[in-house]
Amino acid sequence: MTASKPASASIAAGQRELLGRLPFSDTQDFEDASRGLVGRREPGAVANDAGDTVWDNDTYAFLEGDAPDTVNPSLWRQSRLNATAGLFEVVPGIYQVRGMDLSNVSFIEGDEGVVVIDPLLTAETAKAAWDLYREHRGDRPVKAVVYTHSHVDHFGGVKGIVTQEEVDSGAVKVFAPEGFVEHAVAENVYAGTAMGRRAGYMYGAALARGPQGAVGAGLGQTTSTGTVTLIAPTDEVTTTGQEATVDGVRMVFQMAPDTEAPSEMLIHLPGFKALCAAEDATHTFHNILTLRGAVVRDPHVWAKYLTETIDLFGADTDVVFASHHWPTWGHDRVVAFLENQRDLYAYVHDQTLRMLNQGLTGPEIAEELELPPVLENAWNARGYYGSLSHNVKAIYQRYLGWFDGNPANLWQHTPVERAKRYTEALGGADKVVEAARPAFESGDYRWAAELLGHAVFAEPGHAAARDLLADTYEQLGYGAENGTWRNFYLSGATELREGNFGTPTAASSPDLIGQLSPEMLFDAIAIQVNGPKAWDERVLVDVVVPDADTTYRVRLANGVLTYTTAPQREDAEVTITADRRALPRLAGFGLDADQLAAAGITVTGDQAALGRLAAVIDPGDTAFDIVTP
Repeated sequence: MTASKPASASIAAGQRELLGRLPFSDTQDFEDASRGLVGRREPGAVANDAGDTVWDNDTYAFLEGDAPDTVNPSLWRQSRLNATAGLFEVVPGIYQVRGMDLSNVSFIEGDEGVVVIDPLLTAETAKAAWDLYREHRGDRPVKAVVYTHSHVDHFGGVKGIVTQEEVDSGAVKVFAPEGFVEHAVAENVYAGTAMGRRAGYMYGAALARGPQGAVGAGLGQTTSTGTVTLIAPTDEVTTTGQEATVDGVRMVFQMAPDTEAPSEMLIHLPGFKALCAAEDATHTFHNILTLRGAVVRDPHVWAKYLTETIDLFGADTDVVFASHHWPTWGHDRVVAFLENQRDLYAYVHDQTLRMLNQGLTGPEIAEELELPPVLENAWNARGYYGSLSHNVKAIYQRYLGWFDGNPANLWQHTPVERAKRYTEALGGADKVVEAARPAFESGDYRWAAELLGHAVFAEPGHAAARDLLADTYEQLGYGAENGTWRNFYLSGATELREGNFGTPTAASSPDLIGQLSPEMLFDAIAIQVNGPKAWDERVLVDVVVPDADTTYRVRLANGVLTYTTAPQREDAEVTITADRRALPRLAGFGLDADQLAAAGITVTGDQAALGRLAAVIDPGDTAFDIVTP
């Protein structure tokens, strides 16, 4: 196993150039990030019931002083800001806990109690944040929880603050935008295995904290590793301008679907002259397509919604806060911040479209497109989380898809077969390494990575290729301004040096699985069917859901699982009976009749039919290879 290396001369030179080019003398963000500090959690670590640490902001204590050569100075600056932790007063009556997870939780004080906005990622960190708030502001009851959008770091900690029983009793309302549950669950279940594996790279889950390892993810430092929970909304927000008043707190909602999340909303609080921007206006250029994978977002409507935000609330807003980063105060600064964010998404969208219509491909546009000077020098528009390079490619993908129009790229070999042919053409893996070494030594790490990637995919055990590729990824990570790029590069180096680290954290949880509707459950099973293995198999199952007064016919034939509620002429081979709340246990207990019975699900008929169906289920791999074939 090879150890981490220092930054090369070319990387160090690039860091110095950036220091001279960007406005590091502007320290307003540091003033804003520390403004209103009420108290901190000491020490900063949070543990679960078993005593395992699930969050420890103190591990970022090394983020002091000037950036070392191994960290892009702009990312170092952002990470120092994100690591500023504690309970903060935004304005009297609005408090945030920051630095307790990837996201922030906000507490809006009402007549007697509190409205909670976005209760973090896991129950353990949410409870720690709630305890910190109560330590300084008193033991006020929670009157409502608001989820601004359908990403797990904005709802997963809810049971660290309120219980399902409190919500069921009507004591606590839960607000969310239309479509919240469907999108929240689907994102973490349908492609959750692949996303979770890639998220381990994106957030640097296996990286040691330090100047040669994890320094932060740009949007926040990293994700907590506790228990993901979910309480379904009691109140759905469906239209812009819809209002709700809870415990004297008046909330005016603005719908913003298909922006940063497919289900998202902003919240204006007129009584405080405050705007919660959810995750649509933060102190970074956000992702149009996150590196862990997701549906490509729409920067065009994103910009339009921010224009609407300014028009609706700009005149009556003196502070804007979000569920990441730190607030911005002062009417003029608030409007300028929102305008910068709006112009950023609009400019990159429009210019990408202009250039693709001139025949440029995604990678070509990414190399050529430059931001106007005002945006280039605005700290809140820097690409700490979504880079200009990968966002441009995402926009290209949204409109034109994966194919760039060149027939040479229409029917390429698989990465392994392509690598074998490149390596053979260059004279073997030894020759590829020999050709890559001058590129590495001259600082052309992009070319070195391309060459060495082929060598490793052609000959995964070639030690010299693996070692030099790891060194190459490491240098690319050191130079990256984008936090997730750094984590991806350094995670790749880690796997090449130490082996596959799998998926350290996964967002899917019993609470999320428990919110699967019958239709979503059947879809989740269908995507696990091994088609070729099931070509000659035919299974008919009736699923009876008494409390929904519905029977589903589930059919496996021709390698595909389908379902319908229409009456059927042919009898089912086996029948499963379960209430809506119990039915999702199929996802956890599989199709074993005895286990289902123990979980309260009734199985009648030919149980062997379930066995035939179970035999063609092919679950995802949580440790698939990424930097090796």
